Amino acid sequence: MSNLAGSSSRGLVVPLQESIEVEDTKFLWVFGYGSLCWNPGFTFDKAVAGCIRGFSRRFWQGNSTHRGTEQQPGRVATLVEDNEGVVHGVAFRISGDAAIPYLTRRECKLGGYKAEFTSFFPSNTELSFTVVLYVATSRNAMWLGDAPLQEIALQISNCQGPSGHNAEYLIRLAEFMREHFPEEKDEHLFHLEVLVKKNILNQNKCLTTLMGDSAGHIIFVRSSAQLQRPEGQEERAGSFQFTTRVPEKTLRCLNI
Repeated sequence: MSNLAGSSSRGLVVPLQESIEVEDTKFLWVFGYGSLCWNPGFTFDKAVAGCIRGFSRRFWQGNSTHRGTEQQPGRVATLVEDNEGVVHGVAFRISGDAAIPYLTRRECKLGGYKAEFTSFFPSNTELSFTVVLYVATSRNAMWLGDAPLQEIALQISNCQGPSGHNAEYLIRLAEFMREHFPEEKDEHLFHLEVLVKKNILNQNKCLTTLMGDSAGHIIFVRSSAQLQRPEGQEERAGSFQFTTRVPEKTLRCLNI
């Protein structure tokens, strides 16, 4: 990965930028608003923070290949049209020929999504550019649609698949948003996070165990000081291991 700045036991450390040059707009970009925000799985040249408009993020898409099974599908994020909506995430500048076939398989063939194009707005510049994004709609076989948040949260709390527990998907996305867009209030996402964590606690499950091994995931950072963190130094205070920690006296870890 040509923009790789370093690595740690918790993942690859990559700079997340907030602006681009005019020359950058000539490249192919992919917008990540779900698991691509921490686990893109493809090579890219640059990652830029920003948003798209006209959509809202919702956990309305079922998943039986990554975060659930055919018998017990999980729920993952998709985008629904919303004239007033804004969705924050990451735009990846693609390098090489392997990314699109990989994403077509991951998002379309296995996930039930389709590719669309829209405008992306970096956080700190007036210069927008076109991105590819993957959207699931009610016309795909895995569509679950809207439901009471408590019902969605319970489903997420109880499902897991080949890529890990469904709760990991939700919580890592919420932590990414809180870390990089602290002023943005994604009520659907953050309310689900609260409900799922409460369910896990009530079920006497170990959150740390459910989160799995993050080795190989992307850790986006903004400052050069974060990129140059000495080996062995504690992880950033805003990283997952701090923000999702639950006091030991309130949580028992079980073999599940």
